[in-house]
Amino acid sequence: MIQACEARVVLAPMVGLSHCATRMAMQEFLPKAVKSLWPTEMLSSRRLPYQSEEQTPEIFFRDRDRGLVPQLLGNEESFIRDSIKKLEDWGAEAIDINMGCPVKHVLQHNYGVALMGDGAYAKSVTEMAVRSTSRPVSVKLRAGLQSNFDFLLQFAKGLEEAGASWVTLHPRTAEQKRRGSADWSQIRRLKEQLKIPVVGNGDVQCKEDIHAMFSSTKCDRVMMGRALLAKPWLVGFGVEEAEKNFPQNPSEEAQLYGRFLLRALDFAEEFYVESWTLRKMKFLIYHSSPWLDYGHTLYANTCKAADTKQMRWQIEEFFKWNPLMRDRTDLRR
Repeated sequence: MIQACEARVVLAPMVGLSHCATRMAMQEFLPKAVKSLWPTEMLSSRRLPYQSEEQTPEIFFRDRDRGLVPQLLGNEESFIRDSIKKLEDWGAEAIDINMGCPVKHVLQHNYGVALMGDGAYAKSVTEMAVRSTSRPVSVKLRAGLQSNFDFLLQFAKGLEEAGASWVTLHPRTAEQKRRGSADWSQIRRLKEQLKIPVVGNGDVQCKEDIHAMFSSTKCDRVMMGRALLAKPWLVGFGVEEAEKNFPQNPSEEAQLYGRFLLRALDFAEEFYVESWTLRKMKFLIYHSSPWLDYGHTLYANTCKAADTKQMRWQIEEFFKWNPLMRDRTDLRR
């Protein structure tokens, strides 16, 4: 499936952020005909079999026709099988297995990056998913529980042998979380050794970083997280029709970010109850505003909103100040 993905930059699956309203607002930066991969938030294989579509923001899939790739947490075959069947019915075009999340409550259930403690076990989990679907299965992973490339390589080869269609590497250890620097050399070395595509992730904040990652790692795609929420037009990197509309200076970038927030609010109001909309929008602004001059003020102002009408007013008023967008920030959230 990744070979059919024409977009060269893809959104990362992020808890509380990669939901339908965000995805659909970002999709407007790509021509409708351009194929991409659109991830969901992490979904629990233990809960999914008992849920109905649109029960929560995480399982709103109004964009099922754009290349939906739900990300699944799981380690037991019956739950994985039943979850994938439901996700297929809901329009999934591929399934991504999370082996990279370092959050404590995920690790307690032996999900996420905890699976990287045992290569054979992780391989078996991938095989469970592959057996459960005819659709592609990918795996998102970290550098591991320790900085040991030989272990990482053998681990990834096990996933390849298990039938993974591609892997995404965020080259930080579990302990690092988002601290320190991502070691892009591990992406390059993994790409050199695997037969399946490798997607690079980590420390990509601007157009120059995208160029640098492709150049230095030769990865097949670049995945961006929070920075792409601040600069959503970068999802069109390498797509000629999309790049024609890229902003030309920090002021234009900031204004386009503001319009993205308003479109996300439009979709959230359409899909979600007001309490969900306010919570999701505040979370989106919190994580995307560090690239914006006085972004903390935008966040503080929108936190005052008691309803979506006030939220919209606060966003519109803030961008009348003509703020600027930064290429990079060291502020980790």
